[in-house]
Amino acid sequence: MKSELEKCMAGECYDCHDPFFIAGKAKASEWCKKYNAIPYNEGGERRRMLKEMFGAIGENVSVGDNFVCGFGTNIFVGSNVSINMNCTFIDCNRITIGSNVLIAPCVHLTTATHPVELADRLVPNHDVGDEGYFCRTYALPITIGNGCWIGANVVILPGVTIGDGTVIGAGSVVTKDIPANVVAAGNPCKVIRHINKVLFSEKQ
Repeated sequence: MKSELEKCMAGECYDCHDPFFIAGKAKASEWCKKYNAIPYNEGGERRRMLKEMFGAIGENVSVGDNFVCGFGTNIFVGSNVSINMNCTFIDCNRITIGSNVLIAPCVHLTTATHPVELADRLVPNHDVGDEGYFCRTYALPITIGNGCWIGANVVILPGVTIGDGTVIGAGSVVTKDIPANVVAAGNPCKVIRHINKVLFSEKQ
């Protein structure tokens, strides 16, 4: 039988109230409070904390003030990445960010979601009697390729992959995959035009 974590990472419905997730969220909440209390000019301490919490992190990575994450351990970041202030990463499943990436203020990356149909979304919680219900939850990974620029107030939804070198315009809601080397914007986000290919290798 799969554990609730295995179900989660496989994109299946899982019990988000399992003790494993409750403990992980509590740890991430405390970590966020400590991280956001570090003065901006203490970059070394910020980098130390990011390496402590994230699943993996490259060189020359900065994460601005008021950062919020769900767990932190499911966030994997390349090198030369700037994540600006007020960003929220709900990393119930894996969030992968390539190298040479710019993420503007107030960007939301959310891997968690729920079934659309009410009958599928709400299931009885027998622990609290016949009147109690809870929402079924599943999570899908998000991938942002190398050389991307994600504009301010962008929301990227579960299961989305954004190709290398792509620019996502401010205020967009990205509901589906976006190919490499394009400018895309809107709600829902759509390709506007193609741009020059990236000029650096993935190894940089």
